[in-house]
Amino acid sequence: MKLVTFEIDGRSRAGVLEGDDIVDAGASMKEVITQGVKRGARFQRGKVKLRAPVPDPAMVLSVGMNYHEHLKEMKTPVPEKPAAFTKSVASIIASGEAIRAPASNPGMLDWEGEFSVVIGRPCHRVKAAQALDYVFGYTIVNDVSARDWVAPIFQAQGIMGPIHAWEHNLLGKMFPTFCPMGPCIATQDEIADPANVQIQTRLNGKVMQDANTDDLVFSVVQLIEYYSQFYRFLPGDVITTGSPSGVGFGRNPKVFMKPGDVVEVEVKQIGVLRNPIEA
Repeated sequence: MKLVTFEIDGRSRAGVLEGDDIVDAGASMKEVITQGVKRGARFQRGKVKLRAPVPDPAMVLSVGMNYHEHLKEMKTPVPEKPAAFTKSVASIIASGEAIRAPASNPGMLDWEGEFSVVIGRPCHRVKAAQALDYVFGYTIVNDVSARDWVAPIFQAQGIMGPIHAWEHNLLGKMFPTFCPMGPCIATQDEIADPANVQIQTRLNGKVMQDANTDDLVFSVVQLIEYYSQFYRFLPGDVITTGSPSGVGFGRNPKVFMKPGDVVEVEVKQIGVLRNPIEA
């Protein structure tokens, strides 16, 4: 089953995708995740406005440094433990909405297409063997990044210098519109094995990233096991799994998004997350 969030009469509702139609699921996405689908009215997909599938998660935990090939292109060693940060939920936008290049830092706008997990029930201190029991489904996140502060990380010295440099690098991921999500949630039964999922990112139709989650350093179940030691994940929370190789900053010469471009991230079982770039 594929689920979306859509607007009708000024209200946000969860819906089930059925061909070109959306069937009202009877509640918000978080309520559907916890209580199930109640089928209602049917709407034509083109007649309603789609929002991010989970427009209001309590948390988007964004995992980094988690594809072997991406680590190579960024000249970064393989970490011994997972690394992540909490992405600003205020930066979430839907497929079709514009990523806006920030006026302060418009010149190094990069893409990071990421296969992502949607949590289905409260989750704390779970083992990897049971981790998928807490997964409702999967979606796509583009961890858009202003790369202005990547180079200073490798130049920073002392103790506090690298800490401040890393913080600025993360702030470059928090601008409004920097968390496109969607286009839907594919429920867990749609994806047999999250460790074998193909993901592709395209810029103006040209393939930039093309990878399989079998290249992950830490798998979906390992990430849930590790981070649930610390966090109590709630229904609707989203965990990204990191960016594959092929980011703009890692290219020679470097390539960045600019106004007028269109970026697409595709997982066939989920769909295409498509966003234009605007000034």
